[in-house]
Amino acid sequence: MATYLYRLGRYAFRRRRLVAGLWFAALALAVGGAVGLSGPTSDAFSIPGTESQKALDMLAERFPEAAAGGATARVVIAAPDGGKLTDPANRAAVGRLVTGLAAVPEVVSVTDPYRAGGVNEQGTVGYAQATFAVQSPELDDTSRDALAEVARAGRDAGLTVEMGGDALQEEEAQNVGEIAGVAVAAVVLVITFGSVIAAGLPLLTALLGIAIGLSAITAATGFIDLSASTSTLALMLGLAVAIDYALLIVSRYRHELSLGRDGEQAAGRAVGTAGSAVVFAGLTVFIALAALSVVGIPFLTQMGLAAAFTVLVAVLIALTLLPAMLGFAGRRILGRRLRARDPEGGGGAPGLGLRWARAVTRRPVTVLVAGVLGLGVLAIPALDLQLAMPDDSAAAPASTQRKAYELLADGFGAGFNGPLTIVVDAAGSADPAAAAERAAAAVRALPGVVAVTPARFNQAGNTALMTAIPATGPSEAGTEDLVYAIRGQDGALRAATDASLTVTGQTAIDLDVSGKLRDALLPYLAVVVGLALLLLTLVFRSLLVPLKATLGFLLSVAATFGAVVAVFQWGWLAGLLGVAQTAPIVSFMPIFLIGVVFGLAMDYQMFLVTRMREEYVHGAGPTEAVVAGFGHGARVVTAAAIIMTSVFAGFILSPESFIKSIGFALGIAVLFDAFVVRMTIVPAAMALLGRAAWWLPRWLDRVLPVADVEGERLRHLLDGGADGGADGQGDGGGDGG
Repeated sequence: MATYLYRLGRYAFRRRRLVAGLWFAALALAVGGAVGLSGPTSDAFSIPGTESQKALDMLAERFPEAAAGGATARVVIAAPDGGKLTDPANRAAVGRLVTGLAAVPEVVSVTDPYRAGGVNEQGTVGYAQATFAVQSPELDDTSRDALAEVARAGRDAGLTVEMGGDALQEEEAQNVGEIAGVAVAAVVLVITFGSVIAAGLPLLTALLGIAIGLSAITAATGFIDLSASTSTLALMLGLAVAIDYALLIVSRYRHELSLGRDGEQAAGRAVGTAGSAVVFAGLTVFIALAALSVVGIPFLTQMGLAAAFTVLVAVLIALTLLPAMLGFAGRRILGRRLRARDPEGGGGAPGLGLRWARAVTRRPVTVLVAGVLGLGVLAIPALDLQLAMPDDSAAAPASTQRKAYELLADGFGAGFNGPLTIVVDAAGSADPAAAAERAAAAVRALPGVVAVTPARFNQAGNTALMTAIPATGPSEAGTEDLVYAIRGQDGALRAATDASLTVTGQTAIDLDVSGKLRDALLPYLAVVVGLALLLLTLVFRSLLVPLKATLGFLLSVAATFGAVVAVFQWGWLAGLLGVAQTAPIVSFMPIFLIGVVFGLAMDYQMFLVTRMREEYVHGAGPTEAVVAGFGHGARVVTAAAIIMTSVFAGFILSPESFIKSIGFALGIAVLFDAFVVRMTIVPAAMALLGRAAWWLPRWLDRVLPVADVEGERLRHLLDGGADGGADGQGDGGGDGG
């Protein structure tokens, strides 16, 4: 592979105008597609095969007037202090509010608090629920504006009016976090390279790749439904890895220039060696992200594939456009003060890296134990990990959603915030009304049920709809037990009436999502870890190095979960990080985080250990190879880790809780994995293993194809002059201009 990439790098350097022109044409095409083809995004859950989704599909077919899948706005009303909602003036104000809700565009039904039992026994708190014809992402802004106006009118009449429900969830705009992350990345690159040109190229190529990737994703929304979070996560990951990959190749290019090679040769060798690490690192990240498809939840599949696409674009740009841009920059990429010395091996930072590697390899047992124990302690909070889908209880304390949640819980009980929708399919029953009544009686008899509303039938009279109110909140264990208990009544109902019973609604959907994620976690880990182990075995031609890399990843993930629980669930440093409300961790974070962190962890493993293997293959002893390889890669990996952490940390500024928590989790995971695992535990373990680290059974060595990531074959080829012009002299090389 190194030989092919070497030739690709030289070609891109030599034909830089053509390569750059093709990429900018690709950008224009992608942007044009985004402008002309884009459609709306959607955050609606669709989980094929789950009971809740089957019930929604049946309601959409038989009971469309119920708008069971439409957005809802729950308007909670409280009487003025000392008054009641049954007082004539307050009752008239509530009546006007209900009339106003019915007039909101796209509203198909509104419950009257006085007729539907929506006023508590004390008469102090009531609620009305408006159901829309469309799902939340498709709601028009005029509908949301009209909702807000209705609430203002109610408050002007002296009532306390707060609103919850998914109708209030507007698509979040991008914030300054991305800009802050890029700004920090620019500063780190300038410090690392000592050259504005060298710092600018990784940023330029990364931004170009992100623009192409996000434009293509935006264009795809015209043909398929994509989550609103898809582009955000693709931006987060694509930007981070694109800068890292370019950083690695630019660093190697500067090193080759410092050895006296001309521009074309330096570009070819940089792409042939560092580019090989980029290919395999990118492939590992791609596998981890694309494997999210095995979970079977469409929006996770979309996020994974979109982010994988941006990573693929980042790899292609690093291998082609970057060497072309290096051709335009020439020796100016070294900076004035660095043109006379090795930018990779000289200066203070590489010396610090060498000193650190020597210190670690002198006391490998102590360092290894300290690193493992340290991450183990940080992982302790993960034992209290609680998972749930987000609801209004996790909203900011000052938000109307949170106030509505608390008013409803205080007035009626926590379960009113998580009603369960029960669907009775009586198409095969001789007496649908009796079947529905039997189902309602069975549900009322269950412990933990506060109330069951009378059944509503569709026009055909074969499908009934009722609502059960639990005694516990939507994210409490008692509600989950109740959902399964209600579903357990289906068998008896079928036997007695030939009717079936299913449970849906947001609470049931959330439980089904969590269950599907739990069931998919082990298969997902098996796919990701299995494929990555095969890939790493091919790259490093070792069994112990891939195994060690995977164990280190598990340590990083455990410590990351511990930090996430401490901040977002326990509230440690919550004020500093802008976490307005502690809550259980979003249930799909673990599987998403595992996939992303595994891919990123393998990046640093690839960057550091390929240099160690390169030194070992070139004749250095095991410990000497560890120290020398670490010394070459430490500065680059340090800069890459800081850049990636800053990019992720920028998303902590997002107002959206999920994006904030993912940004924090990925940022802290990079810090743990890069500085504790890859730059501390890995060299200590490699020193302890010695030559055994590179052991591979002979039969397996014969079977595996040779990837030549360390460039050994390329070195022999070039040193032997067998490339027919491999020296690059007089072949359009030079410094470029």
